[in-house]
Amino acid sequence: MDTDTDLHLLRRFEPVLHLTRGEKFFPMDVEPYVQACSLWVQRPNEDAICLIPQDELTLEALSEPRPGGADVVYYLRFIEPLDVIKLIAYLQEQRKKTKAAERFQAGPGRLARVGYSSRFADLLFSLSLLLRGRVPGDTSAAAAIEYQQIQSSQNHYCYHGRVVRQGGWIVLQYWYFYAFNNWRSAFFGVNDHEADWEMVNIYLYQDDSGEYVPEWAAYASHDFSGDDLRRRWDDPELQKVGEHPVVFVGAGSHASYYTAGEYLAEIELPFLWPLARATNWLHSTWDRWLGRDSNRSKQANPSSLDVFRVPFVDYARGDGPVIGAEGDHSWCEPRLIGPEPPPWVSQYAGLWGLYAHDPISGENAPAGPMYNRDGTIRRVWYDPLGWAGLDKLPPPCEALKRLREEQQTLQQRLEQRNEEIDQKSADLARLGLMDAALGNRSEWLVLEWEQRKQIQALSQEVEQLRAQQAVDHKMLEALQHYENRLLAGERDPARDHIQRAHRPASANQMRVNRLVELWAALSVGLLMIGFVSLVLFYSQHILLGLVVMISIFIFIESGFRRQIAQLINSLAIGLAIVSALVILFEFFWKIVIGVVLAAGVYILWENLRELRH
Repeated sequence: MDTDTDLHLLRRFEPVLHLTRGEKFFPMDVEPYVQACSLWVQRPNEDAICLIPQDELTLEALSEPRPGGADVVYYLRFIEPLDVIKLIAYLQEQRKKTKAAERFQAGPGRLARVGYSSRFADLLFSLSLLLRGRVPGDTSAAAAIEYQQIQSSQNHYCYHGRVVRQGGWIVLQYWYFYAFNNWRSAFFGVNDHEADWEMVNIYLYQDDSGEYVPEWAAYASHDFSGDDLRRRWDDPELQKVGEHPVVFVGAGSHASYYTAGEYLAEIELPFLWPLARATNWLHSTWDRWLGRDSNRSKQANPSSLDVFRVPFVDYARGDGPVIGAEGDHSWCEPRLIGPEPPPWVSQYAGLWGLYAHDPISGENAPAGPMYNRDGTIRRVWYDPLGWAGLDKLPPPCEALKRLREEQQTLQQRLEQRNEEIDQKSADLARLGLMDAALGNRSEWLVLEWEQRKQIQALSQEVEQLRAQQAVDHKMLEALQHYENRLLAGERDPARDHIQRAHRPASANQMRVNRLVELWAALSVGLLMIGFVSLVLFYSQHILLGLVVMISIFIFIESGFRRQIAQLINSLAIGLAIVSALVILFEFFWKIVIGVVLAAGVYILWENLRELRH
C-alpha cells in the first residue's frame, strides 16, 4: 500500500488522549529531543564515555553502526539534574504560575487500599530504592524545564505512526514519545526515567466493498499483553469521538486506559517472586478445595492474591489537557515509522535516556519502539496480533470463508475415518471369527493367545477412532450452528474474551477516611519499632510479645477495614483446624481403629441387606 493510504488511515482513526491534571510531559516528535541529548556508552568496569555531546547529536548520527556486546550499553542523556537553588526556584515559579484548580491532588492513600502484607512489601521496595540505581529526584524538574524550552520553540503534539498488514488485519500503531516518565517523583508511583514510549493499536479489515472497518482497539498498559488489553469497536467501554477512540493516560506513567479513574497497579519485586508464587499456589489450592472460582474470588477481593506485591496508584482521571479531535490541542502531521522503519528505529537498539544502573530496570530509560531494553525485538513490533491475543481470530470478512473451509476439511476427515473404521471393524470381526474357531483346545493355546492380543489392540484402535469420530461430529455440528449465526448477522458478546478487566477504583474503595490513611502509613513502621523494642527490653519473652503485638495489629487492621466478623470467622476456622490436628495427633491409632470398625460394620450391613433382597 502507498504512503498516502497509510497516512489517511492513521489520521482517520487517530486516538484522542485525555491526560491528568498536573501532567508536565506530552507526546512529541523525537527529533528535537534527540538534538537536546548527548550519546553515551557504558562498558563493563569502566566509566561512561560521551560519544556525541549535546546539540551535536542528530537522528542520522544516532543510526550509525557502533561496536557492541552483551554488556555494552548505549544510552542518551537528556538533562543534568538541577542543583538545590535552581530546584527551589523552579518549584516556586511553578506554584505561582499554576492555579490551584490545575494542580494535581492525590486521591485516598494507596497504602490504605491494600492489606498489611502489601504495605510491608512497599517498605522493602522503598528500601531497595536506596540500594538500586535511581534517577535523582530533581531530574524531573530539570527535564520539565528543558521540555518547556523545546515546546516554546515549536509547540506541537505529535505521534509516530506505523501500519502493519498481518493475517488479514490492518494494524494501525500509534507510538507516543514522552521526554520523561515522572510517575514516582510527581505522582507517588513506581519509577522515574528519561524518555517513555507508549502505544495504541487499532485493528481494521477491508470488507467486500473495499471499505476500511475498525474492529478492535488495544491499549498498551505497562508490560501487560494478551486478550484483556483489547476492546471490540462496539464495546461500550471503548469511548469514541466520531471514529477516534478515547484514551485515558496515566499521570507520569503514561499507561493507557479505557475508563477514567484511579487504577491500583501492583509491582512484584524479583526477590519476592518465590514467596509470591507459593502464596498464590496456596490460595488457588484453597479455592479448589472449597469449590470456588479463583478468577471470581480475585475479582471479589482484589487484594486476596496480592501478597508480596507493591501497590501503586495510576491516576488516569482525564481531567487535564485533551489532545486530538475536539480537544484542547490538535495532532500535527504524524511521523511515519513503517512499514519499513527508518534507520533511527531499526539501527539504534540502545536506551533513549539515562542508564541509571538499576538491576531491575525500573529506573533505566526504555529502548525505542522496536526494541526491549535487552536489545531483543518487542513482540508488539513483530507480532501485533499475538500481542493482543488476536492471532487466533480471523477478520470478520474472512470468518465465513474460513469456517466453510474448516467444515469441508472436517467432513473429508470424517469420511476418511469412516472408511478406516469400516476396514478395521471388518478385520476385528475376522479375528473374532478365527478366535472362536480355535476354541480353548490346549494344542492351539499359544496361537489363541497371540490371536487375542491382536483382537485387544485392534479393538482399542477402533474404540479410539469411534470416540474421535463422535467428537468430530459434534464439532461439525457446532461449526454449522456458528455458520447459521454468522449468516443471520449475530455476533459473540463483545466482552467474552476478557478474563480480568482492569477497572478503576470504585466509589467504595475511594471512600477511605483520614484515620485509616494515617494507620496505613504508620502501621508497618510501628510494627518494626515494636519488634526492636521487644528485642532490646523483653528478649526473654520475645515470642509471647510478638504474638500479642501481631494480634493487636491484626485486630486494629480488621477494625479499620470493618472486617471484625470476617476476622472472628477466620479465627474460628483456624482454631477448629488446630483442634482437629491436636485430636488427630493424640488419638491417632484410636481413630484408625474406630474408622476400620465402622467400615467393617457398614460392609456387614450392606452384604446382609443384599441377602434379604
